[in-house]
Amino acid sequence: MCALLKAARSGYYQWRLMKRSRRETENEALKEAIREVYERHEGRYGSPRIAIELNLAGIATSKNRVARHMQRMGLVSKSTPKRKRHASARRNDLAENLVGSMGAITERNRVWVGDITYIPVGKGFMYMAGYLDLCLRKIVGWSLGDRMTSGLVIEALINGIGRQRPGKGLVVHTDRGSQYSSYRYLDILGRNGFIASVSRPGNPYDNAFMESFYRTLKTELLQGKRFLDKGEAERKIFEYIEIYYNRKRMHSSLGYQSPEEYEKRFNSNNLNPVY
Repeated sequence: MCALLKAARSGYYQWRLMKRSRRETENEALKEAIREVYERHEGRYGSPRIAIELNLAGIATSKNRVARHMQRMGLVSKSTPKRKRHASARRNDLAENLVGSMGAITERNRVWVGDITYIPVGKGFMYMAGYLDLCLRKIVGWSLGDRMTSGLVIEALINGIGRQRPGKGLVVHTDRGSQYSSYRYLDILGRNGFIASVSRPGNPYDNAFMESFYRTLKTELLQGKRFLDKGEAERKIFEYIEIYYNRKRMHSSLGYQSPEEYEKRFNSNNLNPVY
């Protein structure tokens, strides 16, 4: 090898005997730790979250240092693409927007936001309805179906009620879709003492938190691809929400805690829901 590269044998053996500097050793260990966190979160974490997780594990570093190593290692997080915004002219006179005037939400089960999105499956689509607690940033209830019906949003709502046991006065905010103005849906809200809130006409920002979650789910889970079939969609979405998003994924608005870690500071109630 030395002859081929025209290098002195003595120089090669001297290089082999040289000790690596302390900084080089630290950098190699840090890169291994970065790769472990990156792969454990399947490429969903960028340098800020990776740096926080490493510091929590006792590895002192900064997001800038992590970013430099990630660039050199060719590690790129799954980023959320910019969304094309569009207005809706749908009309709903059953409720008004209550969330916009409430300020920061600091109580669990004070405000839930709900929405529907499409999930690409095979050669077609499925539909997903979900509800997110604005204080916890937690997906409290969700459902998948082949049709975008009121039954889909009701199933997700009932799942959330059964899990969180919210009391009277919960504000449930949605868009002005017909699914959220059905008699059965509004009856469940009324019988549980919940308050309906809807987005203003033509304003896509009023339900931005739930739409943001859907963009994150599709970006981190699909990356422009499609699920093979309904079974894979149900399994992968369950794993993402129940195992990863609610329990492990850090949120900057929660002090870089997961929703369930943040929820531990609140005392659960034992109110009985009415279906």
